[in-house]
Amino acid sequence: MALKEEATKFSEEGKPKPRPADTAMAIASTAAPAPSWFTPKRLVGVGEASFISLAAPFIDDNAPAAQKTAWLGTFYMCIPSGYALGYVYGGVVGSHTKWRYAFVGEAILMLPFAILGFVMKPLQLKGFFHPESKKALTAVETAVEEVQASDTYDSDISNGEHSSCSMKEHVRNSTLKKSSKSNLVSSIKNQISRFLKDVRVLLADKVYVVNVLGYIAYNFVIGAYSYWGPKAGYNIYHMTDADLIFGGITIVCGILGTLAGGFLLDYMTNTISNAFKLLSVVTLIGGAFCFGAFCFKNMYAFLALFAIGELLVFATQGPVNYINLHCVKPNMRPLSMAMSTVSIHIFGDVPSAPLVGVLQDAINNWRKTALILTAILFPSAVIWFIGIFLHSVDRFNEESEHQVTIQTERSNTTPLLEGKKIETTESVAEP
Repeated sequence: MALKEEATKFSEEGKPKPRPADTAMAIASTAAPAPSWFTPKRLVGVGEASFISLAAPFIDDNAPAAQKTAWLGTFYMCIPSGYALGYVYGGVVGSHTKWRYAFVGEAILMLPFAILGFVMKPLQLKGFFHPESKKALTAVETAVEEVQASDTYDSDISNGEHSSCSMKEHVRNSTLKKSSKSNLVSSIKNQISRFLKDVRVLLADKVYVVNVLGYIAYNFVIGAYSYWGPKAGYNIYHMTDADLIFGGITIVCGILGTLAGGFLLDYMTNTISNAFKLLSVVTLIGGAFCFGAFCFKNMYAFLALFAIGELLVFATQGPVNYINLHCVKPNMRPLSMAMSTVSIHIFGDVPSAPLVGVLQDAINNWRKTALILTAILFPSAVIWFIGIFLHSVDRFNEESEHQVTIQTERSNTTPLLEGKKIETTESVAEP
């Protein structure tokens, strides 16, 4: 059973990943038990964070305005589907072959997506300049550096400081190297400064903070369900195929619930306020059904109520990520998604599994443990309910500061080159 749980845990990422996740599965297939699992799991996290940070804004950019949440819901449907496939796949492979083959198979399946990550054209996201525009700007800046170096060189010659050709070339090269190093250091400092500034902006955004706090509480429960669900079902209701049963419920309810949540918010008109309303209602009602399910001793009554509860609970995926994308400026959406992903894992599903294990060891009653865990969905609903009353602004169409900065730099840089070209032309024209 323990091996099945481990297989379930580490095969839960059912959606395409960049190369770190594929590498992680390959490492996991050869890893020894216990601490050596942490390295592949961390690599999976690297792949997930980078993938989510770019995929969600890309979908948000290309989806029709009236169907944005439905498109996001379709994308996030892959998460519960992945959990469910992890249950079924890990259980079947673990029972028929060695558990390591589960990770080998997943690594092979994800390899084509890892290759595509290297060869596909870079994404063009709203709020960021096209790569060609950045290359053009870089070329302009490089040309300016060369002009400045040439000016220094001409100045040195006019002062009679260098007479030989080799010395002239040395001066030119050394000047360019100093300028390049200075620009590199300055660029790194600017990137760090911009990152810290953006993080402060996110932390100061009440809408974003409230949304992520509710998401953390929600993910605390879902993460523990995914880890301990089959174990709890086996002990409480004596399910012989707990992996397959929980997997079947999760895949059906996850797909239908996630899609329904996205379409429902679009039907309500996709605004941040409406998203908070939907989040609070479905989480409250869904939590009540899941809580009631564990109160029944009959397995079939439990499965019926738990399925309805999961159907409602999974309806949150589209709305919660719609808020993350639209409460910030376009150029901050990747960071917004990344910080949200990191937060829900660090404070949500990562500590929930061991904490639930500690609780179970203390009270030694799986039913009570499941009820206490499920009750955390109610604070999550309350947090999202608070978000309804916050002043929220959809910033999707706001111009990013990053764009303005680059445009300003371009307008300030081009005349220098034009001036230099004019001077050169005039000097050549002189008799």
